[in-house]
Order: sequence, then structure tokens, then C-alpha cells
Amino acid sequence: MSDLIQTSTGRERLAARCRDVCEAPVFALGVMAVILLNAVLLGVETYNGLSVEYGVLLHAAERFCVAAFTLEMLVRLGAHADRPKAFFRDPWNVFDLLVVSSAFVPFLRENTTLLRLLRLARVLRTAKFMPQLRVLLVAVGRSLPGTVSFLFVGALILYVYAMIGWICFAGHDPAHYGSLGRAGLTLFLLMTLEGLGDAVHAGLAVSPFSIVYYASYVLLASFVLVNVLIGVVLNALEEAREMEEDAKRAERGTPRQPAPPRGRVAPEEADELRLRIAAVRRALDDMEARLDPPDPDSPLTAGSPSLAGVSAGAR
Repeated sequence: MSDLIQTSTGRERLAARCRDVCEAPVFALGVMAVILLNAVLLGVETYNGLSVEYGVLLHAAERFCVAAFTLEMLVRLGAHADRPKAFFRDPWNVFDLLVVSSAFVPFLRENTTLLRLLRLARVLRTAKFMPQLRVLLVAVGRSLPGTVSFLFVGALILYVYAMIGWICFAGHDPAHYGSLGRAGLTLFLLMTLEGLGDAVHAGLAVSPFSIVYYASYVLLASFVLVNVLIGVVLNALEEAREMEEDAKRAERGTPRQPAPPRGRVAPEEADELRLRIAAVRRALDDMEARLDPPDPDSPLTAGSPSLAGVSAGAR
């Protein structure tokens, strides 16, 4: 029993010390500096002259980055020594662990292309230390289902209008509408409103009703669909911010306050309103007492000498 207690105490001490190191601002700045150094090394290696001339130095710097990332991961794992399951509940921790540990896998370490791609993935680890970037990445991930639906609807509209364009303009403008693929490519470029004026003038030379074709397509493709996509992304961004706030509350141990239902006031606002209403009532009572003093001949003040004296003195 004593051995178990000592083991538990040792884990808690190790977790507390590693947690203090992880929460230190110097630790985060150091990791960010190593990540930026890794990104600079990747950029330098794209220049053949520099990579050949400073090959030994670049290789040593790469080893330093691997050692620094490994040390950082060990410290973060040590910070969860008392609760190891909590480390794997965070997807960013799992991502960092996979990226760092991939440098020690024999097959990946020997493959130059895969190794460079994995080194490039280390740059994405900046999201771990930049909350705003993490929110944006989570928002992009949560907007994927809505984006897929948007792409399906956009492809359907593009297909229908490409078929109509091929039927109407294939004989007069085969370079742009000679086939379904060319018509689809032309309409896809027109989605950005690039070259729309030339396309409208070419269509008016064929038929005056072509303005209806282009106007309806621009309205659906450029305005409606783009605004729908913006709405999907903004909704996902709001959900990502709420998830980030919930994660911060969970780390602090404070539960999330449920939002009041629509049409009802929050408890804090209700208490403030009650205090204001009570103050207004007291002010109204004082004003009424000053404007309408009690009558000494009334039954209420006749039997009360004190009230009669007060009213007489007031007169």
C-alpha cells in the first residue's frame, strides 16, 4: 500500500513540475522558435547552392530540431503523468505526437519525400500555441460537411447551365461552348465575374435572350452560392470559438453557464432589474408623499397626535 502511495505521489510531483514548465511563457516561445527554424530550414533546402554549401550545418540544425521537438513532447507527456488519458483526448496532442514520433520510424526516416512532408507538417504545430489559428483550423474542419453540400449544389447548377450553353452557343462559339467540358470551364471562370462583359456581348450577338441566361447564372452562382458558403464558414467559426471556450473552461474547472431561453432574462439581469424597479417605486412613493400631504381631519390622522402635528407643521 505504501508503494502505491509513493508511486502516485511521484507521478503527481512529476506532472506538477512538467506542468509548470509547459505553462511557462519561455517554453511556448522556445517551441515556436524551433518550429520557425524548421520552416526556415525547409525553405533553405529548396536552393541547391545553399543546400550543397551548408549541407553539414543544415543537417545538424535538423537534428537539433528533432531533439528539441522530442524533448518538448516528453515534457508534455510528463505533464499528464497523473492523468495520461487526458493527453490523448486532445486531438492536437495526438497530432503533435504523431508528427514528432514519425521522425523515428525507419521507413519514413529513409524516404526523403515523406520525411520532408512530415517536416512540413511540423509547421502546422504553430496552431497549438496560437489560439486564433487553432480556432480557424477547427472552423475549416467543421465547415467541410456544409462545403461538400455547397459543392454538390454548385456542380449541379454548373452542369445544367453548361448543357444549356452548349445547346444555345455551341454553333456560334465552339471555343467556349463546343463541348460540355468547355462550357463547364467557361462558366466556372465566369463565376468569378472575370470576362463576363465579353461573354455577354458575344451572347447578345447570337440572341437578345442570352442576357437572361447570363444574368440568372451570375445571380445563382456568384451571389447566392457564395453567400451560402460564407454563411456556412461563419457558422462553423462560431462553433469553433464555442468549442475553444468550453475547452478553456474545462481546463480551469469551471462549468459552462447555460444560455437563457429566448424571451427570458438571465438571472443576473433579472436581479438588476428588480433593484431598479424597487428604487423607482421608492422614488415614486416619496414624490407622492410630498405632493399629497395627509389631511389632519381624516380618520387616519385624527387619532394620531404625532401625524396631526406633522401635518400642522407642514402647513
